[in-house]
Amino acid sequence: MQLSEKQALQKIPERLAAAMGLKGTVVLTEVEVAPKANQSRADLVVSTGIHKFVVAYISRANAADILAAIRRAREAAPVWGKKANPLVAVPYMGEVGQQLCAEAGVNWLDLSGNAHLEVPGLRVHLEGKPNRFPRPGRPATVFAPKSARIARWLLIHPEQRFSQQQLAALTDLDKGLTSRVARELEQQRLVSRDERGRIYVADFDTLLGAWREVYNFSKHHIVRGHIAARSSDEVLRQVAGQLKRSSVEHAATGLAGAWLIHPFAEFRLVTFYVDKMPSDEAQAAMGFRQEQRGENVWLVLPNDEGVLHGASERHGIRCVHAVQTYLDLKGHPERAAQAAEELRRRCLMRSNDAE
Repeated sequence: MQLSEKQALQKIPERLAAAMGLKGTVVLTEVEVAPKANQSRADLVVSTGIHKFVVAYISRANAADILAAIRRAREAAPVWGKKANPLVAVPYMGEVGQQLCAEAGVNWLDLSGNAHLEVPGLRVHLEGKPNRFPRPGRPATVFAPKSARIARWLLIHPEQRFSQQQLAALTDLDKGLTSRVARELEQQRLVSRDERGRIYVADFDTLLGAWREVYNFSKHHIVRGHIAARSSDEVLRQVAGQLKRSSVEHAATGLAGAWLIHPFAEFRLVTFYVDKMPSDEAQAAMGFRQEQRGENVWLVLPNDEGVLHGASERHGIRCVHAVQTYLDLKGHPERAAQAAEELRRRCLMRSNDAE
């Protein structure tokens, strides 16, 4: 179901009332649809009697539009009084939008039933509701497997600047695709250009978060299996050793990769990207049996070879870069969420060189 802007503006007071636990008591004291040419005015002002919210509505929750809406809401709020609260409204708010609003100290609400409202005398946080307004079709994205090589390279080298020609060569992409991806990243304010036209990361956290929001580890081809061993570390080294002997290009990721980069917690699941499946003989030599019951090893054929960009040896085992490991943890079980949070805090914070 897709909403027109008029329909969305009609629904916002209802969603706001539901989020605040009010039933039919929200009163529209002022309603204003802002002219499109004037980006400093509110789309809607909703008053509950006690609280007043100055709303900037956008139909897409990408980073660029969220930042513009935050600015619009913050600029418009003082016009409606000292106690007016800026609020960004969208059909569905993703992780990146939530992060940007939190950093700006701006309230947000989505029409799918999620919200974060924090004003004097009121604190509401609702999450977990699915997107009720997905866009039809399969939109092109700067984070498609091949296109994502640009974002990955920039995140691996956050303190450096590259010309488009350099990016194309370093990521092995044609110049046309590099130009299109760079332009879209710039339009979404995920990258910037300096006076020489060189491209660099505008905001590390936002770029990484925008990618993670749409990343889907299951799009890779995962072969699940089991290896009997006394410990997960033994499994890790057993698999790595056999892959090396079999001349299979490989790199650890997921929980095992996170542990190699920064030991955080014990892990059971060992995951390796491989450029080809090891032979039956090699699988037998490492004790690998393909089965999902009791699985403790994933051999993963990536949907793009770019996942290996930035890979390096850690503790004697080749491992993908921390950026790729962080993304991959989104599709892992056990303590993957905590491992991802720790990896980001330790190795991927803003302005850090993630090497």
